[in-house]
Amino acid sequence: MCRATPPRLRFVVFCSSPSTPSPSLSSWTRFATPRRTEIVEGFGDLEDEDLIQREDMVVTVSHAGYVKRVPLSTYRPQRRGGRGRSGMTTRDEDFVSQVFVASTHTPLLLFSSFGRVYMLKVYRLPQGTPQSRGKAFQNLLRLADGEFVTTVMPLPEDEESWGDLTVVFATARGMVRRNSLNDFTRLNALGKYAMKFDENDTGERLVGVATCTEDDDILLASRDGKCIRFRAGDVRVFQSNTSLGVRGMKLQDDDRVVTMSILRHMPVEMTERDIYLRYASAQRSIREGEQGVEVPSEISAERASALGAAEQFILTITENGFGKRTSAYEYRLTGRGGQGIINIETSARNGPVVGSFPVEDTDQIVAVTNGGQLIRFPVDDIRIAGRNTQGVTLFRTAEDEQVVSIARLDDTGPEEDPNGEEPEEGMPDDDAPDGGDAPDGGDAPDGDDAPGDGGAAG
Repeated sequence: MCRATPPRLRFVVFCSSPSTPSPSLSSWTRFATPRRTEIVEGFGDLEDEDLIQREDMVVTVSHAGYVKRVPLSTYRPQRRGGRGRSGMTTRDEDFVSQVFVASTHTPLLLFSSFGRVYMLKVYRLPQGTPQSRGKAFQNLLRLADGEFVTTVMPLPEDEESWGDLTVVFATARGMVRRNSLNDFTRLNALGKYAMKFDENDTGERLVGVATCTEDDDILLASRDGKCIRFRAGDVRVFQSNTSLGVRGMKLQDDDRVVTMSILRHMPVEMTERDIYLRYASAQRSIREGEQGVEVPSEISAERASALGAAEQFILTITENGFGKRTSAYEYRLTGRGGQGIINIETSARNGPVVGSFPVEDTDQIVAVTNGGQLIRFPVDDIRIAGRNTQGVTLFRTAEDEQVVSIARLDDTGPEEDPNGEEPEEGMPDDDAPDGGDAPDGGDAPDGDDAPGDGGAAG
Protein backbone atom coordinates (compact mmCIF):
# COMPACT_ATOMS: atom_id res chain seq x y z
CA MET A 1 0.00 0.00 0.00
CA CYS A 2 1.38 3.39 -1.05
CA ARG A 3 1.38 6.10 1.55
CA ALA A 4 1.54 9.83 0.78
CA THR A 5 4.40 11.41 2.70
CA PRO A 6 4.08 15.01 3.98
CA PRO A 7 6.49 16.39 1.34
CA ARG A 8 4.43 14.68 -1.40
CA LEU A 9 1.17 16.22 -0.04
CA ARG A 10 2.75 19.66 0.05
CA PHE A 11 3.80 19.20 -3.57
CA VAL A 12 0.22 18.32 -4.68
CA VAL A 13 -1.24 21.31 -2.88
CA PHE A 14 1.45 23.58 -4.30
CA CYS A 15 0.88 22.42 -7.88
CA SER A 16 -2.90 22.88 -7.56
CA SER A 17 -2.71 26.42 -6.22
CA PRO A 18 -3.63 29.39 -8.49
CA SER A 19 -0.11 30.78 -8.24
CA THR A 20 1.24 27.56 -9.80
CA PRO A 21 -1.38 26.36 -12.33
CA SER A 22 -1.56 22.62 -12.89
CA PRO A 23 -1.91 21.18 -16.42
CA SER A 24 -5.65 20.55 -15.85
CA LEU A 25 -6.18 24.12 -14.59
CA SER A 26 -4.32 25.49 -17.59
CA SER A 27 -6.57 23.47 -19.98
CA TRP A 28 -9.68 24.76 -18.22
CA THR A 29 -8.45 28.37 -18.64
CA ARG A 30 -7.72 27.94 -22.32
CA PHE A 31 -10.88 26.06 -23.41
CA ALA A 32 -13.61 27.22 -20.98
CA THR A 33 -16.78 28.77 -22.50
CA PRO A 34 -19.62 30.59 -20.71
CA ARG A 35 -22.76 28.57 -19.75
CA ARG A 36 -25.27 28.65 -22.57
CA THR A 37 -28.31 27.29 -20.67
CA GLU A 38 -30.34 29.40 -18.31
CA ILE A 39 -31.88 27.92 -15.17
CA VAL A 40 -35.14 29.62 -14.20
CA GLU A 41 -38.24 28.76 -12.15
CA GLY A 42 -40.84 26.43 -13.72
CA PHE A 43 -43.31 28.07 -16.10
CA GLY A 44 -46.97 27.95 -15.02
CA ASP A 45 -48.65 25.50 -12.61
CA LEU A 46 -47.73 22.33 -14.45
CA GLU A 47 -48.41 19.20 -12.41
CA ASP A 48 -47.53 15.57 -12.99
CA GLU A 49 -51.15 14.82 -13.87
CA ASP A 50 -51.01 17.26 -16.79
CA LEU A 51 -48.37 15.04 -18.39
CA ILE A 52 -50.57 11.93 -18.28
CA GLN A 53 -52.14 11.11 -21.65
CA ARG A 54 -55.94 10.80 -21.70
CA GLU A 55 -56.81 7.26 -22.73
CA ASP A 56 -59.73 4.88 -22.14
CA MET A 57 -58.80 2.05 -19.81
CA VAL A 58 -60.53 -1.19 -18.84
CA VAL A 59 -60.26 -1.33 -15.06
CA THR A 60 -60.48 -4.87 -13.70
CA VAL A 61 -60.93 -5.74 -10.02
CA SER A 62 -60.69 -9.29 -8.66
CA HIS A 63 -62.55 -10.81 -5.73
CA ALA A 64 -59.29 -11.17 -3.79
CA GLY A 65 -58.57 -7.44 -4.08
CA TYR A 66 -56.29 -7.16 -7.10
CA VAL A 67 -56.69 -4.27 -9.55
CA LYS A 68 -55.17 -3.26 -12.88
CA ARG A 69 -55.89 -1.12 -15.93
CA VAL A 70 -55.54 -2.26 -19.53
CA PRO A 71 -55.95 -0.02 -22.62
CA LEU A 72 -59.40 -0.52 -24.12
CA SER A 73 -57.91 -0.99 -27.58
CA THR A 74 -56.45 -4.30 -26.37
CA TYR A 75 -59.87 -5.99 -26.44
CA ARG A 76 -61.36 -6.75 -29.86
CA PRO A 77 -65.16 -6.62 -30.31
CA GLN A 78 -66.81 -10.03 -30.86
CA ARG A 79 -70.30 -11.17 -31.71
CA ARG A 80 -72.45 -12.56 -28.91
CA GLY A 81 -72.20 -16.32 -28.29
CA GLY A 82 -68.40 -16.49 -28.59
CA ARG A 83 -66.00 -18.08 -26.12
CA GLY A 84 -64.25 -14.77 -25.30
CA ARG A 85 -60.62 -14.29 -24.36
CA SER A 86 -58.64 -14.21 -21.15
CA GLY A 87 -59.46 -11.06 -19.15
CA MET A 88 -57.31 -11.65 -16.08
CA THR A 89 -55.09 -14.39 -14.70
CA THR A 90 -56.53 -15.57 -11.39
CA ARG A 91 -55.74 -18.24 -8.86
CA ASP A 92 -58.15 -21.07 -8.12
CA GLU A 93 -59.71 -19.22 -5.19
CA ASP A 94 -59.94 -15.86 -6.99
CA PHE A 95 -62.14 -14.50 -9.79
CA VAL A 96 -62.91 -11.21 -11.50
CA SER A 97 -65.65 -9.33 -9.63
CA GLN A 98 -65.84 -5.90 -11.33
CA VAL A 99 -64.88 -4.40 -14.68
CA PHE A 100 -65.59 -0.96 -16.16
CA VAL A 101 -64.15 1.57 -18.61
CA ALA A 102 -62.81 4.96 -17.51
CA SER A 103 -60.35 7.62 -18.64
CA THR A 104 -56.89 7.80 -17.11
CA HIS A 105 -57.92 11.12 -15.46
CA THR A 106 -61.17 9.79 -13.94
CA PRO A 107 -61.31 10.01 -10.12
CA LEU A 108 -62.32 6.79 -8.37
CA LEU A 109 -64.04 6.41 -5.02
CA LEU A 110 -63.12 3.09 -3.42
CA PHE A 111 -65.43 1.77 -0.70
CA SER A 112 -64.09 -0.83 1.72
CA SER A 113 -65.56 -3.64 3.80
CA PHE A 114 -65.11 -1.49 6.93
CA GLY A 115 -67.38 1.16 5.41
CA ARG A 116 -64.55 3.56 4.61
CA VAL A 117 -64.06 5.42 1.33
CA TYR A 118 -60.79 6.30 -0.43
CA MET A 119 -59.96 8.24 -3.62
CA LEU A 120 -57.52 7.45 -6.46
CA LYS A 121 -57.11 8.56 -10.07
CA VAL A 122 -57.19 5.81 -12.72
CA TYR A 123 -53.65 6.59 -13.89
CA ARG A 124 -52.36 5.67 -10.41
CA LEU A 125 -53.57 2.09 -10.87
CA PRO A 126 -50.99 -0.37 -12.19
CA GLN A 127 -51.12 -0.90 -15.95
CA GLY A 128 -50.94 -4.50 -17.10
CA THR A 129 -51.82 -6.95 -19.86
CA PRO A 130 -55.06 -8.91 -20.21
CA GLN A 131 -53.30 -11.93 -18.69
CA SER A 132 -51.66 -10.17 -15.73
CA ARG A 133 -53.15 -10.30 -12.25
CA GLY A 134 -52.56 -6.69 -11.24
CA LYS A 135 -51.59 -5.30 -7.85
CA ALA A 136 -53.29 -5.71 -4.47
CA PHE A 137 -55.22 -2.75 -3.05
CA GLN A 138 -53.14 -3.11 0.12
CA ASN A 139 -50.18 -1.83 -1.90
CA LEU A 140 -52.12 1.21 -3.14
CA LEU A 141 -54.17 2.27 -0.10
CA ARG A 142 -53.58 2.45 3.64
CA LEU A 143 -56.00 -0.34 4.53
CA ALA A 144 -56.31 -1.70 8.05
CA ASP A 145 -55.77 -5.37 8.92
CA GLY A 146 -58.66 -7.40 7.49
CA GLU A 147 -60.00 -4.46 5.42
CA PHE A 148 -60.58 -4.92 1.68
CA VAL A 149 -62.15 -2.91 -1.15
CA THR A 150 -65.70 -3.98 -2.11
CA THR A 151 -66.88 -1.27 -4.56
CA VAL A 152 -65.08 1.02 -6.99
CA MET A 153 -67.10 4.00 -8.33
CA PRO A 154 -65.85 6.32 -11.09
CA LEU A 155 -66.73 10.02 -10.71
CA PRO A 156 -67.30 12.72 -13.35
CA GLU A 157 -64.05 14.44 -14.32
CA ASP A 158 -65.70 17.88 -14.04
CA GLU A 159 -65.35 18.69 -10.33
CA GLU A 160 -67.65 21.72 -10.65
CA SER A 161 -70.61 19.37 -11.25
CA TRP A 162 -70.06 17.46 -8.00
CA GLY A 163 -71.99 20.01 -5.95
CA ASP A 164 -75.17 19.31 -7.99
CA LEU A 165 -74.99 15.56 -7.45
CA THR A 166 -75.83 13.21 -4.62
CA VAL A 167 -74.45 9.74 -3.94
CA VAL A 168 -76.86 6.82 -3.52
CA PHE A 169 -75.80 3.71 -1.60
CA ALA A 170 -77.56 0.33 -1.86
CA THR A 171 -76.89 -2.73 0.27
CA ALA A 172 -77.51 -6.43 -0.29
CA ARG A 173 -80.36 -6.36 2.27
CA GLY A 174 -82.22 -3.76 0.22
CA MET A 175 -81.31 -0.64 2.23
CA VAL A 176 -80.63 2.67 0.46
CA ARG A 177 -79.12 5.97 1.56
CA ARG A 178 -78.42 9.28 -0.16
CA ASN A 179 -75.67 11.80 0.65
CA SER A 180 -74.22 14.89 -0.99
CA LEU A 181 -71.27 14.03 -3.23
CA ASN A 182 -69.30 16.83 -1.59
CA ASP A 183 -69.25 14.73 1.60
CA PHE A 184 -66.76 12.36 -0.08
CA THR A 185 -64.54 14.60 -2.21
CA ARG A 186 -61.98 15.86 0.32
CA LEU A 187 -60.28 12.66 1.38
CA ASN A 188 -56.83 12.10 2.81
CA ALA A 189 -54.77 8.95 2.49
CA LEU A 190 -56.60 7.35 5.43
CA GLY A 191 -60.02 7.88 3.83
CA LYS A 192 -63.20 8.43 5.86
CA TYR A 193 -66.30 6.51 6.96
CA ALA A 194 -69.06 6.18 4.34
CA MET A 195 -71.29 3.56 6.01
CA LYS A 196 -71.14 1.32 9.07
CA PHE A 197 -72.42 -2.29 8.98
CA ASP A 198 -73.42 -4.62 11.77
CA GLU A 199 -70.39 -6.82 12.39
CA ASN A 200 -72.69 -9.77 13.21
CA ASP A 201 -74.54 -9.58 9.86
CA THR A 202 -72.17 -11.30 7.43
CA GLY A 203 -74.68 -11.15 4.55
CA GLU A 204 -74.92 -7.36 4.50
CA ARG A 205 -72.57 -5.48 2.19
CA LEU A 206 -72.44 -2.55 -0.20
CA VAL A 207 -73.63 -3.65 -3.69
CA GLY A 208 -73.98 -0.32 -5.47
CA VAL A 209 -72.89 3.29 -5.29
CA ALA A 210 -73.88 5.85 -7.92
CA THR A 211 -74.35 9.58 -8.42
CA CYS A 212 -77.81 11.00 -9.15
CA THR A 213 -80.03 14.08 -8.99
CA GLU A 214 -83.49 14.68 -7.54
CA ASP A 215 -85.02 14.12 -10.99
CA ASP A 216 -83.67 10.57 -11.41
CA ASP A 217 -85.19 7.19 -10.60
CA ILE A 218 -83.50 4.33 -8.74
CA LEU A 219 -83.75 0.72 -9.96
CA LEU A 220 -82.85 -2.13 -7.61
CA ALA A 221 -82.53 -5.65 -9.08
CA SER A 222 -82.42 -8.79 -6.95
CA ARG A 223 -80.73 -12.14 -7.46
CA ASP A 224 -84.06 -14.00 -7.69
CA GLY A 225 -85.28 -11.97 -10.68
CA LYS A 226 -87.29 -9.23 -8.93
CA CYS A 227 -86.80 -5.46 -9.25
CA ILE A 228 -88.24 -2.19 -7.98
CA ARG A 229 -88.16 1.36 -9.33
CA PHE A 230 -88.75 4.50 -7.26
CA ARG A 231 -87.90 8.21 -7.29
CA ALA A 232 -84.51 9.29 -5.94
CA GLY A 233 -86.32 12.07 -4.10
CA ASP A 234 -88.13 9.41 -2.02
CA VAL A 235 -84.81 8.95 -0.20
CA ARG A 236 -83.93 12.03 1.81
CA VAL A 237 -80.37 13.37 1.84
CA PHE A 238 -78.66 12.11 5.00
CA GLN A 239 -76.11 14.14 6.92
CA SER A 240 -74.68 11.04 8.59
CA ASN A 241 -71.89 9.05 6.94
CA THR A 242 -72.48 5.93 9.05
CA SER A 243 -76.25 5.25 8.85
CA LEU A 244 -77.60 2.30 6.81
CA GLY A 245 -80.40 4.53 5.48
CA VAL A 246 -83.98 3.40 4.76
CA ARG A 247 -85.55 0.33 3.16
CA GLY A 248 -85.50 0.43 -0.63
CA MET A 249 -86.74 -3.09 -1.41
CA LYS A 250 -88.41 -5.78 0.70
CA LEU A 251 -86.68 -9.10 -0.01
CA GLN A 252 -88.01 -12.64 0.41
CA ASP A 253 -86.18 -15.56 2.05
CA ASP A 254 -82.52 -15.66 0.98
CA ASP A 255 -82.91 -13.16 -1.89
CA ARG A 256 -80.54 -10.19 -2.04
CA VAL A 257 -79.99 -7.09 -4.15
CA VAL A 258 -77.26 -7.55 -6.77
CA THR A 259 -77.23 -4.21 -8.65
CA MET A 260 -78.49 -0.65 -8.41
CA SER A 261 -78.99 1.61 -11.45
CA ILE A 262 -79.99 5.22 -12.05
CA LEU A 263 -82.69 5.86 -14.68
CA ARG A 264 -83.98 9.06 -16.28
CA HIS A 265 -87.45 10.00 -15.06
CA MET A 266 -90.12 10.37 -17.75
CA PRO A 267 -93.72 11.02 -16.58
CA VAL A 268 -96.00 8.79 -18.67
CA GLU A 269 -99.51 7.59 -17.85
CA MET A 270 -99.90 3.80 -17.77
CA THR A 271 -102.50 3.80 -20.56
CA GLU A 272 -100.26 5.79 -22.89
CA ARG A 273 -97.29 3.67 -21.89
CA ASP A 274 -99.08 0.42 -22.84
CA ILE A 275 -100.15 1.85 -26.20
CA TYR A 276 -96.60 3.01 -26.97
CA LEU A 277 -95.13 -0.39 -26.08
CA ARG A 278 -97.50 -2.10 -28.52
CA TYR A 279 -96.69 0.56 -31.13
CA ALA A 280 -92.92 0.09 -30.71
CA SER A 281 -93.24 -3.70 -30.85
CA ALA A 282 -95.27 -3.47 -34.07
CA GLN A 283 -92.70 -1.13 -35.65
CA ARG A 284 -89.87 -3.56 -34.81
CA SER A 285 -91.82 -6.41 -36.40
CA ILE A 286 -92.34 -4.38 -39.56
CA ARG A 287 -88.63 -3.53 -39.76
CA GLU A 288 -87.85 -7.25 -39.47
CA GLY A 289 -90.05 -7.94 -42.53
CA GLU A 290 -93.08 -9.40 -40.81
CA GLN A 291 -96.33 -9.08 -42.79
CA GLY A 292 -99.81 -8.16 -41.59
CA VAL A 293 -98.69 -6.34 -38.45
CA GLU A 294 -101.36 -4.11 -36.88
CA VAL A 295 -100.02 -0.76 -35.67
CA PRO A 296 -102.00 0.89 -32.83
CA SER A 297 -103.69 4.09 -33.99
CA GLU A 298 -104.41 5.50 -30.52
CA ILE A 299 -101.04 7.29 -30.44
CA SER A 300 -99.77 9.85 -32.94
CA ALA A 301 -96.47 9.38 -34.75
CA GLU A 302 -95.17 12.60 -33.19
CA ARG A 303 -95.92 11.45 -29.64
CA ALA A 304 -94.49 8.01 -30.33
CA SER A 305 -91.32 9.63 -31.68
CA ALA A 306 -90.98 11.75 -28.52
CA LEU A 307 -91.43 8.71 -26.26
CA GLY A 308 -88.98 6.74 -28.36
CA ALA A 309 -86.33 9.46 -28.08
CA ALA A 310 -86.59 9.35 -24.28
CA GLU A 311 -86.81 5.55 -24.05
CA GLN A 312 -84.16 3.55 -22.20
CA PHE A 313 -83.59 -0.19 -22.29
CA ILE A 314 -82.66 -2.37 -19.34
CA LEU A 315 -80.19 -5.19 -19.96
CA THR A 316 -80.46 -8.14 -17.58
CA ILE A 317 -77.94 -11.02 -17.57
CA THR A 318 -78.01 -14.24 -15.55
CA GLU A 319 -75.25 -16.47 -14.20
CA ASN A 320 -75.58 -19.07 -16.97
CA GLY A 321 -74.97 -16.50 -19.71
CA PHE A 322 -78.55 -15.65 -20.79
CA GLY A 323 -79.98 -12.16 -21.04
CA LYS A 324 -82.37 -9.73 -22.71
CA ARG A 325 -83.16 -6.06 -23.27
CA THR A 326 -86.44 -4.62 -22.02
CA SER A 327 -87.93 -1.15 -22.40
CA ALA A 328 -87.64 0.91 -19.22
CA TYR A 329 -91.29 1.89 -19.72
CA GLU A 330 -92.18 -1.64 -18.60
CA TYR A 331 -90.63 -0.98 -15.19
CA ARG A 332 -93.41 1.00 -13.57
CA LEU A 333 -92.72 3.53 -10.86
CA THR A 334 -93.72 2.59 -7.30
CA GLY A 335 -92.94 3.71 -3.79
CA ARG A 336 -89.74 2.48 -2.18
CA GLY A 337 -89.91 -0.44 0.25
CA GLY A 338 -92.11 -2.76 -1.83
CA GLN A 339 -91.47 -6.32 -2.99
CA GLY A 340 -91.06 -5.20 -6.60
CA ILE A 341 -92.06 -6.84 -9.90
CA ILE A 342 -90.65 -9.62 -12.08
CA ASN A 343 -87.51 -8.61 -13.99
CA ILE A 344 -86.55 -11.91 -15.68
CA GLU A 345 -87.34 -15.59 -15.27
CA THR A 346 -84.70 -17.24 -13.07
CA SER A 347 -85.31 -20.77 -14.31
CA ALA A 348 -82.85 -23.65 -13.98
CA ARG A 349 -81.63 -22.79 -17.49
CA ASN A 350 -80.98 -19.13 -16.69
CA GLY A 351 -79.80 -19.24 -13.10
CA PRO A 352 -79.80 -16.23 -10.74
CA VAL A 353 -79.42 -12.65 -11.93
CA VAL A 354 -75.92 -11.16 -12.11
CA GLY A 355 -76.86 -7.59 -13.02
CA SER A 356 -79.49 -5.32 -14.54
CA PHE A 357 -78.78 -1.80 -15.84
CA PRO A 358 -79.67 0.65 -18.67
CA VAL A 359 -77.85 0.41 -22.03
CA GLU A 360 -77.85 2.18 -25.41
CA ASP A 361 -77.83 0.62 -28.90
CA THR A 362 -74.29 1.88 -29.50
CA ASP A 363 -72.91 0.37 -26.28
CA GLN A 364 -70.91 -2.79 -25.91
CA ILE A 365 -70.96 -5.27 -23.04
CA VAL A 366 -68.06 -6.93 -21.23
CA ALA A 367 -68.97 -10.12 -19.37
CA VAL A 368 -66.55 -12.00 -17.10
CA THR A 369 -66.81 -15.48 -15.58
CA ASN A 370 -65.41 -16.87 -12.35
CA GLY A 371 -62.93 -18.78 -14.52
CA GLY A 372 -61.38 -15.54 -15.74
CA GLN A 373 -62.89 -15.68 -19.26
CA LEU A 374 -63.99 -12.37 -20.80
CA ILE A 375 -66.15 -11.58 -23.83
CA ARG A 376 -67.04 -8.24 -25.41
CA PHE A 377 -70.07 -7.91 -27.72
CA PRO A 378 -72.38 -5.11 -29.00
CA VAL A 379 -75.72 -4.38 -27.34
CA ASP A 380 -77.65 -4.24 -30.62
CA ASP A 381 -77.05 -8.00 -31.02
CA ILE A 382 -79.30 -8.60 -27.99
CA ARG A 383 -82.98 -9.16 -28.61
CA ILE A 384 -85.60 -6.78 -27.13
CA ALA A 385 -88.14 -8.75 -25.09
CA GLY A 386 -90.66 -8.31 -22.30
CA ARG A 387 -89.81 -8.36 -18.62
CA ASN A 388 -91.22 -11.81 -17.82
CA THR A 389 -89.11 -13.79 -20.35
CA GLN A 390 -85.93 -15.89 -20.30
CA GLY A 391 -83.85 -14.10 -22.93
CA VAL A 392 -81.22 -15.40 -25.37
CA THR A 393 -77.70 -16.84 -25.13
CA LEU A 394 -75.12 -14.10 -24.57
CA PHE A 395 -72.17 -16.11 -23.21
CA ARG A 396 -71.63 -19.86 -23.65
CA THR A 397 -70.24 -20.74 -20.23
CA ALA A 398 -68.44 -23.98 -19.51
CA GLU A 399 -69.74 -26.54 -17.04
CA ASP A 400 -69.44 -25.30 -13.43
CA GLU A 401 -68.62 -21.80 -14.77
CA GLN A 402 -70.82 -18.76 -14.08
CA VAL A 403 -70.89 -15.15 -15.18
CA VAL A 404 -69.92 -13.06 -12.14
CA SER A 405 -69.51 -9.55 -13.52
CA ILE A 406 -70.86 -7.47 -16.40
CA ALA A 407 -70.06 -3.93 -17.49
CA ARG A 408 -71.27 -1.49 -20.13
CA LEU A 409 -68.79 0.12 -22.53
CA ASP A 410 -70.17 3.54 -23.47
CA ASP A 411 -70.04 4.03 -27.28
CA THR A 412 -66.45 2.86 -27.62
CA GLY A 413 -66.33 2.95 -31.43
CA PRO A 414 -65.82 -0.77 -32.15
CA GLU A 415 -63.09 -1.69 -34.56
CA GLU A 416 -63.09 -4.43 -37.18
CA ASP A 417 -62.42 -7.88 -35.76
CA PRO A 418 -61.48 -10.33 -38.49
CA ASN A 419 -60.28 -12.88 -35.95
CA GLY A 420 -63.25 -12.58 -33.58
CA GLU A 421 -65.02 -15.83 -32.75
CA GLU A 422 -68.41 -16.36 -34.36
CA PRO A 423 -71.33 -18.15 -32.73
CA GLU A 424 -71.58 -21.81 -33.60
CA GLU A 425 -73.57 -22.49 -36.74
CA GLY A 426 -77.15 -23.31 -35.98
CA MET A 427 -76.96 -22.09 -32.38
CA PRO A 428 -80.59 -21.64 -31.25
CA ASP A 429 -81.85 -18.27 -30.13
CA ASP A 430 -83.02 -19.95 -26.90
CA ASP A 431 -86.00 -17.64 -26.49
CA ALA A 432 -88.75 -18.85 -24.26
CA PRO A 433 -92.35 -18.21 -25.38
CA ASP A 434 -93.05 -14.54 -24.87
CA GLY A 435 -96.28 -15.04 -23.07
CA GLY A 436 -95.14 -12.47 -20.54
CA ASP A 437 -94.47 -9.67 -22.99
CA ALA A 438 -97.48 -7.73 -21.76
CA PRO A 439 -96.26 -4.63 -19.92
CA ASP A 440 -97.08 -5.86 -16.43
CA GLY A 441 -97.67 -9.56 -17.00
CA GLY A 442 -96.47 -11.82 -14.20
CA ASP A 443 -96.23 -9.19 -11.47
CA ALA A 444 -95.97 -10.44 -7.95
CA PRO A 445 -98.35 -8.92 -5.41
CA ASP A 446 -97.06 -5.56 -4.28
CA GLY A 447 -98.73 -5.41 -0.96
CA ASP A 448 -96.01 -3.23 0.49
CA ASP A 449 -95.77 -0.73 -2.36
CA ALA A 450 -96.74 2.83 -1.60
CA PRO A 451 -99.93 4.16 -3.19
CA GLY A 452 -99.61 5.45 -6.70
CA ASP A 453 -98.45 2.34 -8.58
CA GLY A 454 -100.17 3.54 -11.72
CA GLY A 455 -98.29 6.81 -11.85
CA ALA A 456 -95.26 7.80 -13.86
CA ALA A 457 -93.03 5.36 -15.65
CA GLY A 458 -90.12 5.52 -18.03
